[in-house]
Amino acid sequence: MPRVILRYDRGTLLALGGFRIPGSVYDEKLGVYRAAAIRYSDALEYIRASGLDYQDEVMDPIPAPRLVSKTPLRPYQATALRNWSLNGKKGVVVLPTGAGKTLVGIKAVESVGLSALVVVPTLDLLWQWKEALEKELDLQVGVLGGESFELKAITVSTYDSAYLRAAELGNKFYLLVFDECHHLPSEGYRQIAEMFASPYRLGLTATPEREDGLHRDLAWLIGGLVYRASPSQLAGRYLSEYRVEKIVVNLTPEEKVAYEAERAKFTSYVRRMRIYPWDSRGLLKLIMMSGRDPDAREALLARNRATQIAFNSEAKLKALEKILKENRQEKIIVFTQYNDLVYQISSRFLMPFITYKTSPSERADVLKKFKDGEYGAIVASKVLDEGVDVPEASLGVILSGSGSTREFVQRLGRLLRKREGKLARLIEIVSAGTSEMSVSYRRGRRLRQPGGPSAEGLAEERGEGCVSVHLDEGESGEGGNPPVVQPAHG
Repeated sequence: MPRVILRYDRGTLLALGGFRIPGSVYDEKLGVYRAAAIRYSDALEYIRASGLDYQDEVMDPIPAPRLVSKTPLRPYQATALRNWSLNGKKGVVVLPTGAGKTLVGIKAVESVGLSALVVVPTLDLLWQWKEALEKELDLQVGVLGGESFELKAITVSTYDSAYLRAAELGNKFYLLVFDECHHLPSEGYRQIAEMFASPYRLGLTATPEREDGLHRDLAWLIGGLVYRASPSQLAGRYLSEYRVEKIVVNLTPEEKVAYEAERAKFTSYVRRMRIYPWDSRGLLKLIMMSGRDPDAREALLARNRATQIAFNSEAKLKALEKILKENRQEKIIVFTQYNDLVYQISSRFLMPFITYKTSPSERADVLKKFKDGEYGAIVASKVLDEGVDVPEASLGVILSGSGSTREFVQRLGRLLRKREGKLARLIEIVSAGTSEMSVSYRRGRRLRQPGGPSAEGLAEERGEGCVSVHLDEGESGEGGNPPVVQPAHG
């Protein structure tokens, strides 16, 4: 009889035989050692190194047919897949939006040749992945999410559905593919990785970094970074050439007075209470305090009102009007942070809009007409930043956004679909003398850094400069002398 028996039990491993495996605790009720299922590979390696006789009863996979994909990989995709394979078929691949992350994932499924679960954040991505897998591998793909529950050897699931059924399905799939894997380290979703025994794992994302720093946990949940390429490294040959520009506008005198008054209320309080609200922890502390301290609540509301003034300034809308008039031949996406500005722009410029409240059928109709050229411009809030198949566009305008590098790179990625002779442009419109200036600097900092490791065979960082255009009061993009173009300083 084997000295050690490994079994799966509702998201955990049981080690029968009194042998302690890595990361385990003793379950007194059963008289065995128990560890999170993610420890499966570690447990096997440890038992084998110990020279003990063992029996592995952990995996109960869905049988997979022979998997053969059709589309060849580009050189950088092949390097990414090779690096992942050399890392024990574990790790994170970082590629820009539009660079073919999905194909890398499909090739990983083919490479393992066993049951696989692809986990995605949205229903849009769920159906996109299902269609791509079925087309490439010529088989029926299961679906877990959107009121569907059909398990097959290759299955696509939303993060929510995988989280809810992790204990039940944790030993059914040899490979986990996490699309937009920056979602995984969050408090709930991380349990998907921890409760699945899957020995092979691949994370795909354009921007793994999280403002809360939890991206560091991806090394534990999936594996370390095995490949990274930036937009500038792929621009020209695989993605469109691009340029990032910044237009800095002044608040009106009335807006400036209102902004400074609201900002003073906020800064006065945080200084008095010795809070540093310019990182996620400080801001979270202020939010928690606002529930019991009326002054903290007023400070938080003042901060929000100041932000709204900076985001919604009249000069921004006039600058946008000038951009729209001068670029009628371009396909334009206008990005905002909040829905109220979406509706304002839509009403003022008669522009179709998409928000999270837009029905799936209406959204599909807007995107189709944008793709067909019936609409030359659309405006959207954060809903288009991720998980939606957006038609090719050549000009993006950011009127407002967060300091998230991920959001900025995702918005740029919406413009990078390759077309002969295309120069994609992403224009930020930022209010001078406001906190939005530092927000703009933070979100663009990744593009000012090297693309990262493992970008073999690609052109070196091209170092495209960010262009800053300052519109003086009275100009606001409305005639007058051309604005001065100068190198941006953040």
